Amino acid sequence: MLAQGKYNKVLALFKKLTNSEDKKRLLGNFLSLSGLQVFTYILPLITLPYLVRVLGVEKYGLVMFAQSFIMFFNILVDYGFNLSATREIAVNRDNKAKVTEIYSSVMTIKVLLLGASFAVLSGIVFSVEKFTPDATLYLLTFLMVVGQALFPIWYFQGMERMKYITIINILSRVVFTVAIFVFVHNENDYVLVPVLNGLGACVGSVYALWLIKASFKQKYEFQSLKNIKLHFKDSTQFFLSRVAVSLYTSANAFVLGIFTNNAMVGYYSIAEKLYQAIQGIYGPINQTLYPYVAKERNVKLYKKIFKVVLTINLLGVLVAYFFGESIFSILFSKEIGLESIKVFHIFLLANLFAVPSVLVGYPFLAALGHTVFTNNSVIVAAAYHIIGLSLIAFFYEITIYSVSFLFVTTAVIECGIRIFGIKKYGLWKLG
Repeated sequence: MLAQGKYNKVLALFKKLTNSEDKKRLLGNFLSLSGLQVFTYILPLITLPYLVRVLGVEKYGLVMFAQSFIMFFNILVDYGFNLSATREIAVNRDNKAKVTEIYSSVMTIKVLLLGASFAVLSGIVFSVEKFTPDATLYLLTFLMVVGQALFPIWYFQGMERMKYITIINILSRVVFTVAIFVFVHNENDYVLVPVLNGLGACVGSVYALWLIKASFKQKYEFQSLKNIKLHFKDSTQFFLSRVAVSLYTSANAFVLGIFTNNAMVGYYSIAEKLYQAIQGIYGPINQTLYPYVAKERNVKLYKKIFKVVLTINLLGVLVAYFFGESIFSILFSKEIGLESIKVFHIFLLANLFAVPSVLVGYPFLAALGHTVFTNNSVIVAAAYHIIGLSLIAFFYEITIYSVSFLFVTTAVIECGIRIFGIKKYGLWKLG
């Protein structure tokens, strides 16, 4: 009954959104992003039990360790443009010349960073003993960086035209997800996992770039060094915050791989994948609200959405907690499920703080002009997390549980800082 009541509230809110062209566009973008996000996070969950079974938890853990390592390069190549360029495109989208400058500068920077990243990766995997035995795996996993680096989601978000790329992205991801079942049959096929995932990302990127040229008539033009440096500098603060985020998200699996073994990374990654799927549900809301609030500054609408999302999140956490163990027992063996469900329950606690933290971050604080404060909140939380990991490693022991509990406290700190920022700047009173 309670869930039905909340559903009716969401439905009523969506009906209100259709009262104007702006709000219709906002709803359309939300639905397009939702479709894309669902497939981005749900498809890996479909392959998760299969991969754990055919690869074994150790090989699966190795693949996840490679992904967590490569994620640092992903953050570097993105360089915060998914936030900074989205904002700039949204604000200047009626100025064709300015949009061309932004698009061309960002793509130039990304290609240069991509080349530099591959050179650094090659140097590491062929010189560091930890990585050399599996050099092929790390180099193939880099395909995911190529695909995501060239995928201009920031352009479509800024233009608030996400429907253009949703269908092809979903199709490419479905095709390469099916390929996992077709080509991966035993633990010797583990290198095919990053290849197939990477090809899926690359196909989506190529189509998106073609679509920008064909449908938006957007050209790439060589830019002056001055313009390139300007956009690079503008995005640096966003890049630092993204690095900070990676230090207490992707870095956890990486640290576990350094201090423990691939099996522990496997147990942790299973729970993390499910947690990320839950987090992914809220991604479309954040991605839709950020350019909209930045341009329209509609705090009243934001507050309505914020309250509904928090209620849904609480209900979702309760459902996941009470039914999670049954789901794990169906999907995985008893040993794997027992270890991973404990970590998953800890992640659910973190979710109670992570969701409001994300919602009041870039879609609200940053969109209303407090970007530096928002970025600093992430940097402070990351500093706390790194210090915490160091203390645990020195005085206690790095385990899947100690790292998970640290993640919870980090989420609490980041959320607390951002709520303080809202009160400090009186933003909640604007609506």
